[in-house]
Amino acid sequence: MPGRKSKYYVKENINKTWNCGLYIRLSQEDDDILKEDKLESNSVTGQKTLLKEFVNENEDLKIYDIYIDDGFTGTDFNRPSFQRLLEDVKNGLLNCIIVKDLSRLGRNYIEVGNYIEQVFPLFNIRFIAINDNVDSYKNPSSTNTILVPFKNLINDEYCRDTSVKIRSSLNSKKRKGEFIGAFCSYGYLKDEKDKHKLVIDETAAIIVRKIFDWNVNLGMGKIAISHKLNDLGILNPTGHKRLELGQNYNNSGIKNNKYLWTPSTIGKILTNEVYIGNTVQGKRRTKSYKIHKVENIPQEEWIKVENTHEKIIEKEIFEKAKQLSKIDTKVQKSGILSIWAGLLKCGDCGFSMHKKVCKNKNGKIYEYYICSTYKKKSKVLCTKHSLKIEELNKTILAVIKNQIAILANIPKVIRIFEDRKKDNFLFSQDFQKIKNDKKTKIENIKNLKRFLYEDWKNGDISKEEYHEYKEKYENDIRKLELEIENINLQEKDKKTDEIKKTEWIEDFKNNNISKLDREVLLELIEYIEVFENNKIKVHLKFTK
Repeated sequence: MPGRKSKYYVKENINKTWNCGLYIRLSQEDDDILKEDKLESNSVTGQKTLLKEFVNENEDLKIYDIYIDDGFTGTDFNRPSFQRLLEDVKNGLLNCIIVKDLSRLGRNYIEVGNYIEQVFPLFNIRFIAINDNVDSYKNPSSTNTILVPFKNLINDEYCRDTSVKIRSSLNSKKRKGEFIGAFCSYGYLKDEKDKHKLVIDETAAIIVRKIFDWNVNLGMGKIAISHKLNDLGILNPTGHKRLELGQNYNNSGIKNNKYLWTPSTIGKILTNEVYIGNTVQGKRRTKSYKIHKVENIPQEEWIKVENTHEKIIEKEIFEKAKQLSKIDTKVQKSGILSIWAGLLKCGDCGFSMHKKVCKNKNGKIYEYYICSTYKKKSKVLCTKHSLKIEELNKTILAVIKNQIAILANIPKVIRIFEDRKKDNFLFSQDFQKIKNDKKTKIENIKNLKRFLYEDWKNGDISKEEYHEYKEKYENDIRKLELEIENINLQEKDKKTDEIKKTEWIEDFKNNNISKLDREVLLELIEYIEVFENNKIKVHLKFTK
């Protein structure tokens, strides 16, 4: 305590030789706030020079080791090098700790005081803070004067003030729509001229567009999309950032450098407003400048600024993906998604309809929908509302045919058809680019393989290394060739699908349709209410 000598004190060192641990710390708040002339003296190099000069000027001091925490805050002591220093103290490897000043030890008033007055004396550690004239051996009272806790309090307040200023500055940038993150969302890069602005990363943007296309237009779920991307050999966002962009990006969820897509990653992409040109920040924050635990912020407190950068996805497509995420679109055991998935609601309770499949004695299969409340919760809460799929198809087909004369002349509907044709062209372009990239990688690997034998014969590598590299290169080539083959199959399936869609569009325009198409159902129908006795009510997006 201030003004009173601690009951702990450093015992007389008989040999007058001190094994010293030189502790150096530099944090981000020092970089942000300190003036340039002071910044150099506080740099790691500046601190190291000062500490070494001090040791050289005192014959009784001997350097045991130098402990450096570069980029670590002083508000807590969970720093790797400081923890290593404490471990060496406990093992008796050093008996003296030297720092430039008290702020280098830390900026937490209570914790710094505890180390100086309790921990260091307990282990008979001599503590020296050069610029603050603190030396627990030569001048024991220097650790107990009112100046030490006062300086610690100043250091603590400095850190609090710095934290407030930095947070205020960052929030101001967020409200202006400036991007302040370390890494951009998949599909974007930082503008080289302005690091607070996002520009499209076209390589990744291709995949983002495909994810939305597969989800919205083909009804594929998150699991199916992640499987498809992995089959095509597309790197997930972490792999793209690390291997293709060369960024020092880490993701604790990645195991054994397997950069595979997961349903959760797909889900995050499908709900990220960055793809429609909006910047949404402030989703998480640290509790305080002393407690560095990160907490989630309620959505209503997020900072959202619209139209801050070029969009990758049209807002209409994004909203449709958002809508689909809320409805039941489970793929049946057959692996085929029902064209009605997510469109049917019970007309009485408002919950979704549940698909049932049964087979009669003759082996004929019947498919129908019943109320999910009746099926899953209680037969008292709602009634069955049974509706055969044959009746549903017949009724909806009649409704759409009745509306075709008007629908076929609505500009928005016409644009939908045009976009479908355009999408087929973009699909071929996009995946041709991906195939070309993979072919280039194959050629690069083949070139490396050609020089491998020569390196072995010249003695640059051993025979074991030659065979190891040769096997690796051959495996990499086979993997890339398989990925190209998968893309070719995807293209073939897409072209077949587009031919069917084009035929359907022509039938639609000529009022000659005989079957329904899920993609157009999603474009034309908001939802369908099902009542008892096969009565339904269709809510169209485009009406007379």
